[in-house]
Amino acid sequence: MRDGLTVGPGLEGFQVDAVSSTEDARAGLSTGEHAGVILDIGLPDGSGLDLLAEWRRAEIMIPVLLLTARNLVTDRVDGLDAAADDYLGKPFDLSELAARVRAMLRRGEGRASDEIVLGVLAISIGRREVALAGVQVPVSRREFAILHALAEHPGHVLSRGPFESRIYGWQEEVQSNAVEVHIHKLRAKLGRERIETVRGEGFPSW
Repeated sequence: MRDGLTVGPGLEGFQVDAVSSTEDARAGLSTGEHAGVILDIGLPDGSGLDLLAEWRRAEIMIPVLLLTARNLVTDRVDGLDAAADDYLGKPFDLSELAARVRAMLRRGEGRASDEIVLGVLAISIGRREVALAGVQVPVSRREFAILHALAEHPGHVLSRGPFESRIYGWQEEVQSNAVEVHIHKLRAKLGRERIETVRGEGFPSW
C-alpha cells in the first residue's frame, strides 16, 4: 500500500515521503518540511493512534488523516477524538484519498475554496491548473508546486528550502540550481514581475 500512496495517480501533484514505522515517522516529522500526514493506525512497531496522541501532547498540530482497516463507528470516533483531522477506512480509492488530503490542507490554511486567486492569476489546487487573465497556462508538476508554495504564504520571503522539499522526495538528489530553473520558466510563462528575487534571501510571495 505504501508504494501505491507514493506513486498512485490519485496523489499526483503531492510530493510524498513514505515510511513504515513509528520511529521513522517521528524522524520524518521532526524535519518540519511536511504539510500533512497520512497515518495508518496499524503500524508494524506500534499504534498510529498512540503516535498521534504523542504528537498532540507535544503540541505538534500538523493535519493528520488516519487510515484503518477497522471501520466500526467506535474506531472512527476514537480516531477523531485523538485529534485526527480526517479518517478513511480501507479499502479506498486513491482519488478520494487525494481529495480528502486537499480538503484537509485547505482547512489547515483557513481556505474554504480549492482555488487561490491573486489578481488575474488563478491557481486550482485540485485540478493543478493555472490561469492568467482567464487563459490557462501549462505548467509542470514541479513548477506548479513552487507556484503553490508562493501563493499559500502571502507576504513571506521563501528561501530555497521550502521549494526543494516540495519538488523533491527524501530519496531524490537535489539539483543545485533546480529551484532557479523552475522560477525562470514560471517567469517566462507568467511575467517576470510576478516573481521577484530578494538578493541573499529568496523569493517573496504576493
